[in-house]
Amino acid sequence: MTEYDTIVVGVGGMGSATAAHLAKRGENVLGLERYDIPHSMGSSHGVTRIIRKAYYEHPDYVPLLERAYELWDELDATHPTELLHTTGCIVAGPDGSEKVAGARESCETHGLAYERLSAEEVGERYPGYDLPEDFVAIFEPDGGFLHVEQCVVAHVNEAHRHGADIRAREGVLDWEPTADGGVRVETREGSYTADTMVVTAGAWAANLLPMLRVEARPERQVLGWFHPDDSEAFQPDSFPVFTMGCEEGYFYGFPEYGVPGYKVGKYNHFHENVSPDDVADPTPADERVLRDFTERYFPEAAGPTMRLETCLFTNSPDEHFIIDTLPDHPQVVVGAGFSGHGFKLSSVVGEILADLAIDGESRHDIELFSLDRF
Repeated sequence: MTEYDTIVVGVGGMGSATAAHLAKRGENVLGLERYDIPHSMGSSHGVTRIIRKAYYEHPDYVPLLERAYELWDELDATHPTELLHTTGCIVAGPDGSEKVAGARESCETHGLAYERLSAEEVGERYPGYDLPEDFVAIFEPDGGFLHVEQCVVAHVNEAHRHGADIRAREGVLDWEPTADGGVRVETREGSYTADTMVVTAGAWAANLLPMLRVEARPERQVLGWFHPDDSEAFQPDSFPVFTMGCEEGYFYGFPEYGVPGYKVGKYNHFHENVSPDDVADPTPADERVLRDFTERYFPEAAGPTMRLETCLFTNSPDEHFIIDTLPDHPQVVVGAGFSGHGFKLSSVVGEILADLAIDGESRHDIELFSLDRF
């Protein structure tokens, strides 16, 4: 078959969800992925991703997060292993800091359950934490993490169950609009046509849509896993996921799950804009910035290194998502620029992108993500 209703380019976190939602609505879908499904070359790997509702980035994300949780629960019911793990989430930093204030604002604006904890209270409740005395925390009981690769697998399985055609190791070489208002997509394997195309290619989005070269810039990230001295203090039932602003930067972390070690990353690691086809392996300098942070704030977790791994952010100028149709080609839908905080919302982003592909508009409020803001 070479003719489809919709072609989804990139079947990672966002693309797999989009393909699943489209197929469930009866669309004839082709999903094209240049690597494996799942794979470790982009932004949808590394075992775990934080999910939280206390969203300091902007209160407008919270209604989307409420829907994302509903969709993750629905998907969880179809999958043999648990996708969403509730641990609670801590947003920590100096009292009055931007992230802490933003998390509290989102909770109060939308009536979310939360607690404000002192550094001492955090340490008493969760012994793995060793926060400075002047730090405070917003604790959200509904926060936790998603098993990232299995979420991709579950969405692809759902797409398959509803008749989608998903093809790995078939990257897109080029595309063009057709005279009838559709698209033609070229790969090494052949040529395909469709009424609409959804580009969810992550760090490769600007390769297909050059107008995004400024608005969707790939950035190298590094994650580290360290073996705790007291492993019991860093298990999912005793260690909430966290995001933390401190003088060293802005960090995030997880309990042990799936692979050995507590996991930690630094947002915008070294601020390295890169080509997605040329990402350097982790170095001792990468390890050092993660270890220094861990030794100061989570000293019981600063044991031997278990693993280091690179991944990619694709950042928009304001770090809000890009979800829209192209102004000159309304048959092309783009989901890009998720800026390191998108995966938790991929279940609902897939629903939104399916809305745009089928109807040209979404039931969700996505004004914050429009292309014309640039």
